[in-house]
Amino acid sequence: MSDRPIGVLLVQLGTPASTRVKDVRRYLREFLSDPRVIDIAAPARWLLVNAIIAPFRAPRSAAAYRAIWTTEGSPLLVHSRALAEALSEALGPDFRVELAMRYGAPAIAPAVERLVAADTQRIVVQPLFPHDAAASLGSASQAVLAAVSAHGNVPEVLALGAFHDDPGFIAAVAARARPALEQLNPEHVLMSYHGLPERQVRRSDPSGSHCLAGGDCCATLGVGNRHCYRAQCYATSRALCTALRLTPERTTTCFQSRLGRTPWIGPHTDRILPALAKAGVRRLAVLCPSFVADCLETLEEIGLRARQQWATLGGEAFTLVPCVNASPDFVAALAARVRAGA
Repeated sequence: MSDRPIGVLLVQLGTPASTRVKDVRRYLREFLSDPRVIDIAAPARWLLVNAIIAPFRAPRSAAAYRAIWTTEGSPLLVHSRALAEALSEALGPDFRVELAMRYGAPAIAPAVERLVAADTQRIVVQPLFPHDAAASLGSASQAVLAAVSAHGNVPEVLALGAFHDDPGFIAAVAARARPALEQLNPEHVLMSYHGLPERQVRRSDPSGSHCLAGGDCCATLGVGNRHCYRAQCYATSRALCTALRLTPERTTTCFQSRLGRTPWIGPHTDRILPALAKAGVRRLAVLCPSFVADCLETLEEIGLRARQQWATLGGEAFTLVPCVNASPDFVAALAARVRAGA
């Protein structure tokens, strides 16, 4: 191998610098001002973010972050740093690993600068989003390419995409879930994924006639929906059911984290819980396979709020399965992806 290392850039979504309202407001403004996240006309987006969402949502979001913040800081950043360090150790000295956040710090441009300054042969980019969405994987990839192109001598960039069906990823999620499921023996297992506006899912369909056109549009992956976020989530659920030996009647795929009044893909997690309770389910386990690191959406939205909702509905047991984080199985899977891509 060449004496020059191969650069590896892991990209996560982002996190506020602290739980102070001003830091949360700054983060929300950066995040929600991305036209790939709120995909409406620029003047309307500016007004929505700066006059409505950031001023009124920031105090509530800050309180939510305080509920899950650790002595080391943001859980997302803590777990992502641990993952980057473990991946660097697994790959060895022929690779140089950097972590960046699409929004907030550590930022993408300085991470790219460090990889360029290290005289890397090429840069392998792996956004840490298992499923293909313009608002996450697409936005991160666009930002990385913009940062790279700012250099006079543009290095070769190898962009790795979604890994929703990667056998190593599926095995890593299953390995995290198996002990929790064996201990609880749940009557039902929810697989709760981050939601998306329906219009963004429809745009991923080149035919314009498949995605969300029928109740079984996500039953299989094919030409019409190979880039569909919702269909990829269902594919992950099917793979996990096989790996964990779960029957379809014991599982539900659902979607969380809605924002605003426009239609979002369903079924919605907070609406599935009452239906399960009404059906007599009392012991519930929840996996969040669209997140590789525990964060606000897993720890607070599911681990605290959904848990409280379940208790209010008469549920007797509720287990949130941790994300893969920096688990050895996921580190090995990620290392294999990087080596294959490099």
